[in-house]
Amino acid sequence: MKHFLLLAGLTVASLSASAQSTSSSSTSLSPSAAIDSPAKFLGYQIGERFTPHHRVLAYAEQVARQLPNRIKLIPYGTSYEGRQLMVVAIGSEANMSRLEEIRTNNLKRIGLMDGTPTATPQPPIAWLSYNVHGNEAVSSEAFMDVLYHLLSSSDAVAKKILSTTVVILDPGLNPDGHDRYVNWYNQMQGRVADPTPSAREHNEPWPGGRYTHYLFDPNRDWAWQTQEITQQRMALYQQWMPQLHGDFHEMGVESPYYFAPSAKPYHEDVTPFQRQFQQTIGQYCSRYFDKNGWLYYTRERFDLFYPSYGDTYPTYNGAIGMTFEQGGSGRAGLAIEKADGDTLTLRQRIDHHFASSIATLESVADRPAEIVKEFGQFFDKSRNTPIGAYKSYVIKSNGDAGRIKALQQLLERNKISYGYAGKAQNVAGGFNYTTQKTDKTVAITADDIVISAYQPKSTLLKILFEQNSKLEDSATYDITAWSLPYAFGLQTYGLTTRLSPGSTSPATTTPVASATPQSRPYGYVVRWQSLPAVQMLAGLLKQKIRVRAAEKPFELENKTYPSGTLIVTRAGNERFGDRLDALVRAEATRTGADLTPVQTGFVTTGSDFGSDFVSGLKAPRVAVVVGEGTPPPSAGEVWHYFDQELQYPITLVDGNTLGNVQWNKLDVLILPTNYNYSRFLNEKNLTAIKEWVRAGGKLIAMERAASFLAGKDGFELKEKEDKSADKSKKSENPDTLKRYIDRERTAISDDIPGSIYRVNIDTSHPLGFGLSGGYYSLVQNAYNFDYLKEGWNVGYLKTDNYVAGFSGRNAKEKLKNTLVMGVQSLGRGSVVYLADDPLFRGFWYNGKLLFANAVFMVGN
Repeated sequence: MKHFLLLAGLTVASLSASAQSTSSSSTSLSPSAAIDSPAKFLGYQIGERFTPHHRVLAYAEQVARQLPNRIKLIPYGTSYEGRQLMVVAIGSEANMSRLEEIRTNNLKRIGLMDGTPTATPQPPIAWLSYNVHGNEAVSSEAFMDVLYHLLSSSDAVAKKILSTTVVILDPGLNPDGHDRYVNWYNQMQGRVADPTPSAREHNEPWPGGRYTHYLFDPNRDWAWQTQEITQQRMALYQQWMPQLHGDFHEMGVESPYYFAPSAKPYHEDVTPFQRQFQQTIGQYCSRYFDKNGWLYYTRERFDLFYPSYGDTYPTYNGAIGMTFEQGGSGRAGLAIEKADGDTLTLRQRIDHHFASSIATLESVADRPAEIVKEFGQFFDKSRNTPIGAYKSYVIKSNGDAGRIKALQQLLERNKISYGYAGKAQNVAGGFNYTTQKTDKTVAITADDIVISAYQPKSTLLKILFEQNSKLEDSATYDITAWSLPYAFGLQTYGLTTRLSPGSTSPATTTPVASATPQSRPYGYVVRWQSLPAVQMLAGLLKQKIRVRAAEKPFELENKTYPSGTLIVTRAGNERFGDRLDALVRAEATRTGADLTPVQTGFVTTGSDFGSDFVSGLKAPRVAVVVGEGTPPPSAGEVWHYFDQELQYPITLVDGNTLGNVQWNKLDVLILPTNYNYSRFLNEKNLTAIKEWVRAGGKLIAMERAASFLAGKDGFELKEKEDKSADKSKKSENPDTLKRYIDRERTAISDDIPGSIYRVNIDTSHPLGFGLSGGYYSLVQNAYNFDYLKEGWNVGYLKTDNYVAGFSGRNAKEKLKNTLVMGVQSLGRGSVVYLADDPLFRGFWYNGKLLFANAVFMVGN
């Protein structure tokens, strides 16, 4: 435990001293008596225990009371569980007195606010975010030390930082996850920390504190903003637009510290200045770490590519963004013995984050004018000479208001401006995202959405819409494709010519159903095409209103309706009497669904409303398996989808209690991806599930759950046979003569970290209802499923379905002539196989309808 004995007594004061030695001027540390130290306020030294979120904020509030002219508390919302979200802005007295002017000047300089900035000098804004992953709890502790040091110390570095820079500190981006971890750990903690790795305090139970209330990873949510904490934080972020953003994390216990420069791949649109400043940050941090003899590494693992991280998102918004990673995370606790015999303590981890925080702020303080200038030039270029081949984008108004509205909401949250064409016109030459070819002419209607690249957020726009992101290195940390036209299933064109919106509102509007003069129509129909229709169905079923769905397309009153269209008639709903109209229209208004009143059930083509091909939909009782072995986001996506988006009841069943399920009280069981189904789905439980399905139940197996069922007795899903050549010649394969140093790069030939594939869909099957515009899947596993011989092969890949992203050579071969989604009849029930995750991170909008088909349509 040599490391522990040498460094356990390290204090913030000693770090401050080392920081002074890196500056050209040095002043002795002399804390102000006007501010309480964290130890005085909390009653214990930082590093002796973990601090609950409300106490971390309470300390900031205490400092604000004691030094009101140097600090401003900015509450920006509450978490799902009701915890306060708040940032702290600090600076010199002069800068704090004109804080609002600094904020608005910054926005005016970059074109995100109207008006002319004042002539006063503009200090850079540096924003440091702590504890986005709740069980990486060291950074909330470091926040208190950073806040205290900057406002109480007389050392030259602290003074320089606050005189030149406005500093924003977010003490806890994910307070629900943080307190889940802290409350658990403080219950496990004894009088003395036990460093034994197998001790219970180092083995956090599922789901752990890393994730949000709904078990989402908030560090993957910056661009998509599916979670309430992200939405509120990003609304505040857009009001400040900092020049620098630092994101503080933890990783495995055995790892040393990581700071910039980042690993490759860098996205091609990271600017030369941003790349250079990555090096600068690393140089400043290394001085502090070298002085103390601490281990660290750079340029490995953590890249700058996927756009929804706490380093990449700020980077694509003009800032200098970087990640900091400290070894430890939820396993480390207060102290843990490492494999090399040293003991890693919480105090050491705090010291490391404290040092990198101060070093990063110092790097900004030493070149404030340059940083502000480069930031302004980034946005000047965006507005006047935007990057990328496409200077405008056109999104067709295909009659699906739900998809359009969802995309507009995402654009608005990211401050990407858009409008409408305003008039019909033809434009020469446009890349068609659907065909992946350039059309000679693009016919634009007045209601089509037009997004000009000549705007402040042009770089972010280009990256979110790019058809296939260019990879300079295939060894990446996350998904490699995310193009919004595919995620939302919208027909989109990229134009090489500049086209500006002609209107801020659509030329035509759809009348609200509740305002129609017909008081007693025969019934109502709702096109089954996107999430609002699903939300309306869920709302009607909860109220026990009988809803049916058309198996075939039909024409009625000179309008056409696709398969899956919802039908609500008075027949079957007599008990509601005259209230039926108000209830149905209220649900349409609430959800925004496309509701049409009709005067007859006699259709022009297709099946009349009383036909056997118009099936009644029951309100299913749904459960999802959660617990050990299940990646929390996989279960959380399903939970969030039902609980928040559909507001429809779902039961969370722990995998360990599957043997106790009352199957007669359940209609749908969802198996999200899981690494441990061999433990949960033992022979007894699997037999019970099959008997339940045969009696009319519906089993939905996602990703690795589908792989687990493949080949098992009673399940039609099978993996393809290995039809490779004579295996005796395998030793001659040059792949066996690989070099050890290249092992990571060799392994990626089997990987597919997240690529987009176009799926062939049988839209006549209930699982394919509403997907006539095509379906694109985000593929993350190189599955190798054969077509079902007895079931329905609803979605599959042929030989040329790849669209975008990185796919290893071997992975690409597997994903040819492969089943993606299928349905097997088993007795009176069904098994739905989904090889991919249609609810991925809550932003893959097109998959929300597909998943609803699996739950509500299949088997009815």
